[in-house]
Parts: sequence; structure tokens; C-alpha cells
Amino acid sequence: MSELNGRTFLVTGANTGIGKETARELAGRGARVVIGGRSEDKVRAAMKEISEETGNTDLDFLAIDLGDLASVRTAAQTFLASGEPLHVLINNAGLAGKRGLSASGFELAFGTNHVGTFLFTELLREQIVASGPGRIVNVASAGHYRAKGIDWEAVRRPSVTRTAFDEYCVSKLANILHARELGRRLEGTGVTTYSLHPGAIASDVWREVPPGLRHVMKLFMKSTVDGARTSLHCATSPDVADQTGLYYDNRRVKAPSEVVTDELAAELWTRTEAWVDVARSDG
Repeated sequence: MSELNGRTFLVTGANTGIGKETARELAGRGARVVIGGRSEDKVRAAMKEISEETGNTDLDFLAIDLGDLASVRTAAQTFLASGEPLHVLINNAGLAGKRGLSASGFELAFGTNHVGTFLFTELLREQIVASGPGRIVNVASAGHYRAKGIDWEAVRRPSVTRTAFDEYCVSKLANILHARELGRRLEGTGVTTYSLHPGAIASDVWREVPPGLRHVMKLFMKSTVDGARTSLHCATSPDVADQTGLYYDNRRVKAPSEVVTDELAAELWTRTEAWVDVARSDG
């Protein structure tokens, strides 16, 4: 199939797991795919595998560490300097099960999964609008239902729970709120936004979970091929072309947590915008 010929997709964290399956399917359908990741060796190995399987060599690597806002800015500048269009951004990269503080001073999961993603999306937004019609897809999680809200103080401190799962759930709540508010802000531009739950997937997002527990968890999880289906649906299906700001599960619109409101989405946007502006002046 080649129905995606001439369209450029940028997928973060696509050297493994759900992102890799997403990139593989897009390449198989004729798209140009830029893969954002921290390890050039790992990404290029994935690109080689995808090219050999699909026959599509129109793949590229973009160095990015979402936990480091300086890296995020450099990655965006590198892409924009190429002058090429960007039709779809899939914010797939994520981290779970690791405690700490990001390089830019946020709770590790929140800083990586939300703040870095927010900044990267903002820096590329005009290019996506100019290339439109376009889409922006945030891979979130049903774990967001567990979050009771966002503690604005806690997200600026190191993780406190033993597994950092509660912090991960807050970061995924933020992904959904981000897509919701971004969809509102992009109304009328031809760019639509989506957030989704890929399913409980045996992917590398759990790489920081202790090995014994990780093995048991993965026994009850779906494959990465299953996990990529809703991402691909949101990124390419004509059925959702006129929808924006919504949350999807199993390729269907689903009501997110009652915590997800326009008010909280707007507040998160305002605060994150201020955080990245401060980081920009410091960096």
C-alpha cells in the first residue's frame, strides 16, 4: 500500500515497542517517517529492520531526550532547519517505573512525558499548520483514571512513590489535557489533536520496573502490534479527520476521567507555558 506517499510523520520513541510498530506500519503504507529517540544506534537499527521489511528507505533519525528541554529545542531546530513539511506528529515516547527528577527540574515522568512533549509540540506547531491538514497524537494511558488531579508542587519535585506509578498516571492525565486544550487552540487551522490509551502493552515503557515484576506484568499484556492500532487510527483514519481534542480507547472515542475538564486543561497549559519559557531563558 502507498496511500501515505508524500506525507511526513514524526514519531517519538519509535525504536522499540508501540512506536516501532507504528513506524513500521506507516512506512509500509508509503509514508516518510522521522523517528525521534535518544540512542542513534538503537533508532538506526530499528530503521534498518523497518526498511528491510517494508522496502521503504525514506526513514530518518532525530536525536531527542524529552527529559532535557535543551535537547528538545535542539531537536525541533534540527527538524525545522530541514525545511521539510510535517503532516503528523505522534508523541509516543514515554517513561514509566523510574523515580527521580528530569534534567530540566521536573518529576521524572511528568517532565519527560508531558513537559518535554508539550515544548516539542509547540516548537513544531506552526510547521504542522503550514503543512496541513495535519494531526497531533498523544499516546496517553487508562492509568490517567487513577490520578486525582495535578499537584503543582509535586511535579517540581523528585518522585515519591516507590514504583512512581502514581506519578506516571499524572503525566498521562497531562497528555490528555494537553491534547484537549491544543485541539481548542487549533480550531480552524486544519490540524486536529487526539489522545489515546493503547491498551496494557508489553512494551519498553516498563523498562525501569524491576525485572521480576516486569516479567509478571507482561504476561497479562497485549502485543505491541495491538498497541499501535489506536495510534494509527488517530494518525491516519479518515473516520476521525473531523474530530479533535478527544480521548480514544480501542479505536473508539471514550469519556476520559471526570478530572479532565476545560478548566484544568487551560490551567495546565498556562503553567507549562510559563515553565518552558523560564527554562528557555535559563537554557
